[in-house]
Amino acid sequence: MNLALIIIIVIAVILAIFGGLNSALSWLLWVALIVGVIALIVFLFRVISGSRRT
Repeated sequence: MNLALIIIIVIAVILAIFGGLNSALSWLLWVALIVGVIALIVFLFRVISGSRRT
C-alpha cells in the first residue's frame, strides 16, 4: 500500500512540474512574440525613415 501511495505522489509531482513548465513556456512564448513584433516595427521604421548619417 505504501509503494502505491509513493508512486501516485511521484506521478502527481511530475505532472505538476510539467504543467508548470508548460504554463511558463507558453507565457515566455507570448513575451518573445511581443518583443519580436516590437523589434520588427522598430526595424521597419528605421528602414523607411532612412539613416541620415554622413
